[in-house]
Amino acid sequence: MKMKRWASFVAVLALALTTACGGGASTPAPSQPKEQSSEQKPAEKPAEKPADSGKKQEMILGTGSTGGTYYPLGGEIANLWNKNVEGVNVTSTASAASIENLAKIGSGEFDLGMTVHLPARDAVNGKGEFEGHKITNFGFIGHVYPEVLQILVRGESGINTIADLKGKRIAVGPGGSATAVLSKIILEAYGVKEGEYEAFSEGFGAAKDRVQDGTIDASFGILGVPASSIAELNAATKDAKILEITGPELDQIVEKSGYGALTIPAGTYEWIDKDIHTISAYAIMVASLDKVSEEQAYNLTKTMIEKSGDITHAQAKFTTKENALNGSEGLPFHPGAEKYYKEIGLIK
Repeated sequence: MKMKRWASFVAVLALALTTACGGGASTPAPSQPKEQSSEQKPAEKPAEKPADSGKKQEMILGTGSTGGTYYPLGGEIANLWNKNVEGVNVTSTASAASIENLAKIGSGEFDLGMTVHLPARDAVNGKGEFEGHKITNFGFIGHVYPEVLQILVRGESGINTIADLKGKRIAVGPGGSATAVLSKIILEAYGVKEGEYEAFSEGFGAAKDRVQDGTIDASFGILGVPASSIAELNAATKDAKILEITGPELDQIVEKSGYGALTIPAGTYEWIDKDIHTISAYAIMVASLDKVSEEQAYNLTKTMIEKSGDITHAQAKFTTKENALNGSEGLPFHPGAEKYYKEIGLIK
């Protein structure tokens, strides 16, 4: 059933990637979401808008590690908000991404955060990495872009399959990231258990550098496609390789993780001459209900969705009204975002 839920999304992303690698200048038409009811999960009452003192409210946006997609894209989103939303000053900061961002919103350290939609759902329900520690003081703001799992090795390593990673040095993702959780699930599906490899928790940029210089054999990353760090590695070494996830292992991983199967088309990276099978999820933006008022969330949501064309990062082309609700299933909307989506007719 999970595979079916992703069918529309996979088709759309594949079209986008195929168009990109074909050199077309136009942005592909994204999927049209079904009209949704806002009665998914009740959101807690949002913060009251602070009295106007003439000062801007400082907000912190948790992104991800340098070298990944969240960090540069989150920085551009923060700049977009600062230029277009009155009364706020958003500072983006590097983090371990999804799980850390959600936890720090929960503790009040962050006001906003980027996350894979699946750990956000776990946080609300107290499952997975959040078992026994529900986080309910955040609400959905909007879909940002589709995230794709990419396992990077070098051709000279002799590594051809994920099973070959037994006994190797692997960057499994920063601690507190969705990548770190997912990499363990994937390795176990291929019979590579903890203790049978040397795990490293480098950020994506540092991991790419260590794959390049040979001090790490493989790097797991949930990234946009194409990812600049992977393109940079191949530009330097001419032998970058992305490992595939296929067969019964793919079915097992999809069932256990909730991610969906996806194909990276040949030519997405100029050096890839065949399709690559992997998995994908949604990157979304969430906001604190304790620290971000309904009016602020409304303006942040409206600006992110309607002015994403002002962002230069390639993944911003997926931040559209048509895609806005991707990843929202099972999550509470921030009341400000809910107000905006009702206004434009995406939810009832």
